[in-house]
Amino acid sequence: MINAKNSDLILPISVTAHLCIINGLLFLLTPDTYTHVYYILHYNISWLLITYGLGYYVRVRKERFMTNIHKMVQLYLIYGLAYFALFGITGRIYESLEHQLFVYLTICIALTLYRALFFWVRRKYRLWGGNSVKVVVIGRDKNLKKIRKVFDEPELGYRYMGYFDDKKSKSKTYLGPVIDCFLYILENDIDEIYCVASKFNNKELRNLIDFADNNLIRIKIIPDNKEVYSRGMSIELYDTIPVLNLRKVPLDTEFARISKRSFDILFSSLVILTVLSWLVPIMYVLIKLESPGDLYFKQKRHGLKRKTFWCYKFRSMRPSKDADSKMATKGDMRVTRIGKFIRKTSIDELPQFFNVFLGDMSVVGPRPHMELHTWDYEVSVDKYLVRHFVKPGITGLAQVKGYRGEIAEKKDILNRTKLDIFYVEKWSLLLDLQIIVQTVVNAVRGEEKAY
Repeated sequence: MINAKNSDLILPISVTAHLCIINGLLFLLTPDTYTHVYYILHYNISWLLITYGLGYYVRVRKERFMTNIHKMVQLYLIYGLAYFALFGITGRIYESLEHQLFVYLTICIALTLYRALFFWVRRKYRLWGGNSVKVVVIGRDKNLKKIRKVFDEPELGYRYMGYFDDKKSKSKTYLGPVIDCFLYILENDIDEIYCVASKFNNKELRNLIDFADNNLIRIKIIPDNKEVYSRGMSIELYDTIPVLNLRKVPLDTEFARISKRSFDILFSSLVILTVLSWLVPIMYVLIKLESPGDLYFKQKRHGLKRKTFWCYKFRSMRPSKDADSKMATKGDMRVTRIGKFIRKTSIDELPQFFNVFLGDMSVVGPRPHMELHTWDYEVSVDKYLVRHFVKPGITGLAQVKGYRGEIAEKKDILNRTKLDIFYVEKWSLLLDLQIIVQTVVNAVRGEEKAY
């Protein structure tokens, strides 16, 4: 087995490879541009400054290809602005604008392919035993099983040796009482110590930290969680005091909000201009011919931070007194003939693109519920209101996973809420695109609960 430790060469190799890709493609595809020194300096210095500003090269052992994919998108967008800004500053453009766009896109694709190759090679290297760190845990509590799952992933490069605890155990990974850990760590060339804080007092912890520092060993403290940890949490520093933020929402960042809102405006504008512009008159005639009433059905629903807004749909039912209290059910007599068709194909939801354009909704997000249901679920369903940390959507993760339409059983709203919370905690533009594609596929295939 390769006896290599955590490599300090990863960062310089990555920076060098990226610059080689950029300069190599520029030299091959735009030789006229590359004859000017200030162009060469601009492209290279811009890349280094932007990656430094974004913290793009921060090395995290657990990082995978998709871990910081949002940073990669940010990097390409900002570097693209820098790339084309030079032509505006100098007033000169070599080759055509279309060719320069081709060059820039080629650079982005090449850098992405390199990123995929890098993580593939690193994974193989770690599986062979390279770029690894030996770790031991001192103290044992309920968190040990959870952290072992990370240590036991060979591609991450951890070599878990075992744990020390004063409570004896027959476990194969039990190494002995805490007093024996110091000699073992030195004799076995341990790289990282993970210490369970709840098992030690301040003086004992300080002794462990001093021992690690004096022997060039990294020590990491596993805090007492009081069973409150979650996937959506993050740690923030207030001066030197770590504060646990239990509800980290990706859409709280300025970049995420701007990118999602920009996508919403662009996508909704496209639908309004290319679909609703001709569909609205047709729907007006068809709906009016079958039953009296308005073209649109509007209803007050709860959105971002539980704020009320008017949600619009093409009217698919005959007017009734219980429209704001009763959801559509299978075989619902209120549904008209044209209503059955537009509900089956989800055409009735298209006017909500006006809601998206106005900012009340997003293309993708948790589906908004009528006020009566929100008042009920916020007290009967645990963490239900977490879904209101983001704007509601025309489609959502729960809907493409089969939890749309009627809530016939308690498990329907429970599973829908779990998927909505997962979306809130794990949002990304890529996830939005995946949900949109799946929504279109489901609409074409037809859905069992679309009635």
